[in-house]
This record gives sequence, C-alpha cells and structure tokens, in this order.
Amino acid sequence: MRPLTEITPKPLIRVAGKPLINYILEALSRVGIRNVVVNIHHLPEQMRSFAAGIKDQNLVLSNEEDHLLDSGGGIKLALGALGCNPFLVFNADSFWIDGPRSNIRRLAEAWNPTTMDILLLLASGAQITGYAGKGDFVMSPDASLVRRSERLVAPFVYAGVALIKPELFHDTPDGPFSLNMIFDRTIETGRLFGMRLDGEWIHVGTPDAIADAEQKLIRSVL
Repeated sequence: MRPLTEITPKPLIRVAGKPLINYILEALSRVGIRNVVVNIHHLPEQMRSFAAGIKDQNLVLSNEEDHLLDSGGGIKLALGALGCNPFLVFNADSFWIDGPRSNIRRLAEAWNPTTMDILLLLASGAQITGYAGKGDFVMSPDASLVRRSERLVAPFVYAGVALIKPELFHDTPDGPFSLNMIFDRTIETGRLFGMRLDGEWIHVGTPDAIADAEQKLIRSVL
C-alpha cells in the first residue's frame, strides 16, 4: 500500500471515507462481538489513538513495535488476550459485503470442533474485487480444503477470515512465522475446512484498488 502506508498504518487507510478496520469492527458489532485484539507495529501511536476513540467495543492492542512477528507469530503473541476458546482472525487489507445473512454468524453455525481445527471464509469468481491471483484452495464436497497445485488455478481464495483453535499454536516457533504454516499442518491432518462467502469480497492490497473498492460499495447500495 505504499506510498499511503508511509504516513498511515494499513488498517487506517480510508475506503469510502472510512478506515479499513472499521468495516471489520462493524461486522463484528452487528453480531454482538465486543472484544477485539488488534496487532500493532507500524506507526503504533496512530493505532493507539484510533483504539481510544472506539467506545462500543473493547479493543486490546497486542504490541509488535520492536519486532514484526508475521501473521502466525502475531497471533501467538496475542494468545493471552484471545483466551482458550476458538477465535476469529481477520486480515486488515480486505473486507466483505454480506449477503442476506452475516458471514460471521454463518461461520459460527458451520463450525464443528469435532472434525475441524480451522474454518476459512472463501470467495470465488464474480464475488471478488481487487484480486487477480490464481486462487488458494480446492474444496472437496465435505468442505475440506487442499492447496492448489503450483501451475493450476484454484476456484477459491482465502478471504482473510478464519475461525481457529488456539491449541494449534502451542508447538509453533517463537518469533516470526506465517499462518500458512498452521494451514499446511491442518491440511495434513484433514482438519482444514472452508465455507463460501455469501456476498462480495473486496481486497484492498494496493492504492489503485481503493477506487475499485469504492465503486463496489456504491453499486451495492443502488
């Protein structure tokens, strides 16, 4: 997101006049989730100021100022604040427009801890704005997931939302590591599952993607 992130942390980049993180917080608020942990690293004082202004939710800041820990290491650092129950993880550079029902609520209803260790929200085809890759996963009829083969295109993209068991992090490295390591371990045990998003997914990974995201939001209310 450079050059925008030279002066603004990514979660506070504005789309249609609103910080990216607000789209996630509002989706959580609509289903009654009030406790949120936010990892901070780049320009942390701006994130502290933002968190202080949120009055209807409890934002706990997990501090990575001294050492960026990547997606997996950041979650491991925050485990003390996340508790011992399965928790939701969100990427800061994407959000979604719900269909008739909340996708967060749909994830909770689809969750089966007996068979699942992770449940991912996935997007496909015309549901996607701002992404031009080859996809991430192939989904079986029982909703279990495998990675796409290297030179092939996969029908589903990880939409940046996951429901995860905390115990998956207990034997992970100290320091930086990617959440993809956890995904791959869970694929090996057959316990990574997916659920297709109902609505539209918007990825905002570059400054140029902001205009496309704003156009999608405008069309969604017409």
